[in-house]
Amino acid sequence: MQIESILIKNFMMMSFDEWTVVSREEIFKETAIILVNDSHGQVIGGITADNPEEILAVGVIPIDRLYAGEKDWEDYSMILATDEHERIIGCLKREELAFALYRHFKEEAFYFKSVLSSLPLEVSMIDESGKTCFLNDQALKIHGINREDAVDYDLKDLYHSCQLNTLLNETDKKVVMKVTEDRKGAYIQTNVLQGDRLIGAVQLYWKAEEIEKIAINLDRFMNLSTDFQAIVDASYDVIYVSDGNGMTLHASSACEDLWGYKSEELVGKSIYKLEEMGVFYPSVTRQVLEKKQKVQVFQTTKKGRRLVCIGTPIKDEKGNIIRVVNASRDITEENHLRMELEEMRLLTEGYKQQLSQLKGLEMESESLILKSERMEGVMTLARKVAEVDSTILIQGESGVGKEVIASYIHRKSERKDEPFIKVNCGAIPENLLESELFGYEKGAFTGASKTGKPGLFELANKGTIFLDEIGEIPLALQVKLLRVLQEMEFTRIGGTKPISVNVRIIAATNRNLQEEMKKGNFREDLYYRLNVVPLFIPPLRERKDDILALTLHFIQDFNEKFQTCKTFSPAVLDLFQTYDWAGNVRELQNMIERLIVTADAPIIDIEHLPDSLMEGKNLPVVHVTDIIPIKEAIHLVESQLLMLAKKKYGTTVKIAEALEVNQSTVSRKLKKVCT
Repeated sequence: MQIESILIKNFMMMSFDEWTVVSREEIFKETAIILVNDSHGQVIGGITADNPEEILAVGVIPIDRLYAGEKDWEDYSMILATDEHERIIGCLKREELAFALYRHFKEEAFYFKSVLSSLPLEVSMIDESGKTCFLNDQALKIHGINREDAVDYDLKDLYHSCQLNTLLNETDKKVVMKVTEDRKGAYIQTNVLQGDRLIGAVQLYWKAEEIEKIAINLDRFMNLSTDFQAIVDASYDVIYVSDGNGMTLHASSACEDLWGYKSEELVGKSIYKLEEMGVFYPSVTRQVLEKKQKVQVFQTTKKGRRLVCIGTPIKDEKGNIIRVVNASRDITEENHLRMELEEMRLLTEGYKQQLSQLKGLEMESESLILKSERMEGVMTLARKVAEVDSTILIQGESGVGKEVIASYIHRKSERKDEPFIKVNCGAIPENLLESELFGYEKGAFTGASKTGKPGLFELANKGTIFLDEIGEIPLALQVKLLRVLQEMEFTRIGGTKPISVNVRIIAATNRNLQEEMKKGNFREDLYYRLNVVPLFIPPLRERKDDILALTLHFIQDFNEKFQTCKTFSPAVLDLFQTYDWAGNVRELQNMIERLIVTADAPIIDIEHLPDSLMEGKNLPVVHVTDIIPIKEAIHLVESQLLMLAKKKYGTTVKIAEALEVNQSTVSRKLKKVCT
């Protein structure tokens, strides 16, 4: 089944503002799918007639990548397929694409089995358990087996002393060529890997009388069998095969378009000679032979084409390289500008799309963003305890989001429609804390209200009270708080009548309460009353997977707040993910707000960052993406280093120390750069 045949081509694009005012009943009479654009014209989601209230996450993926079996479409609810010119040719839901790909690969598997069945030799396959899963027509005929019975055989019953099962213990690719012990035939055996996972093994078997007919071509036959296995393993646009000495054995016909030479003009020539002639540069085969491992390079051909080449070594049982297979793809049109535009487009889409594309979660009105496994575990526990009324003690450093988690637990509980009272126990003076928590009767003390005042526990009745910085509560008040936890009642200051309340208590602290108990600053019985369900939030430096998702979220928030449209460069995003963030999420949020407010450029780069963020960091890595003269490259790098050092250090003396050159050299070069 071709994916193109099921693509939905009846779609309409409109901005989010237009979508909010159109008649949805009328619009879906004319089209099947609405694609919603942001203010920059980028698609941020898709809407279908059967669920017009939900904006589905959309992925824009070239149709050839879908056929290639790549899995990046699984992150989206709707896929927009594009042609080679990046034009949208249709769309469909993820479930429909999954079914289409299943049909497509099933048809390919059927074709593959048909090819094997037509071979004039016996082909046997076993799965990872060692049982046969396929016999081709030749094997079925020779052994008199019906196709429906050709499973779960032990190959030793069909081929004397067959050792194909031993290949299931190999973790790397291995090819075995042997003559059977009874000298009646020969076979080639190889294990089958899917990525790094072993999925079975294959045996090709020839009878002795058949081998005798082609004995004079046996050497060529063995070479071709090895080449056949290599070609099966590498299926790219251009295939190039050389022996272990770098002599060309095979080049596919596409080499004439890319290299300007026919296949027969290359076969028999050394790759060293071809590299010297400028047919291609650099030679990936030469690098494979030198490094004795798989190599990927960008290659420039004599015709000026730009290729990405992957060289794969084929080794014998002793580890010697006997073949090198190159797989090449033409990327001439995919230049540096296109890659940068694509990167910025993806970042812009990320501002509007659901952060589920980053395996994150955005919790209703409070943006609680997470991606790391540790925070997913925290949220799993938070969702579970939200369903009951157990007391919770949230622990973690300042700024990690303890209040956000507490608010989330309240919103997901049955008390969500009742009050959620937040109390920062460290921000209220000690002499006022008791009256704030438990209230007072009229005339209880000098300056007290004539009508009295209810405490925060009374105001939180039937709801939730969040006691932040619980470790700051003085010992005298801890006794009264313990009574509330035990009996759910208390007495106002100056009062005599107990007041009963129905309240759920969530406490939080950045202190180590066990250490505070040892010092006598915190009651042991209160600690165990609070610590019914402990919930620890790790610091941001221990969950770096969350940093990018949080950064994108805060950039979007502050752009909307200050009506700006600023982005952060990839270098800044990389630096953010390596920084320790001692102030945790709060520090990250404040840093992003500061940069968006103070930076004048639309793209915030390394030079806009404060010195405190750059301390201990190396200078930026230089990335070479295209060919330029060496002198020009050296000049560009020197200029960037000097300007960056000037901004950071100010004086030529400090610049010279940092760059490890003479001060006179710095003065001379700075003068040249600045003129």
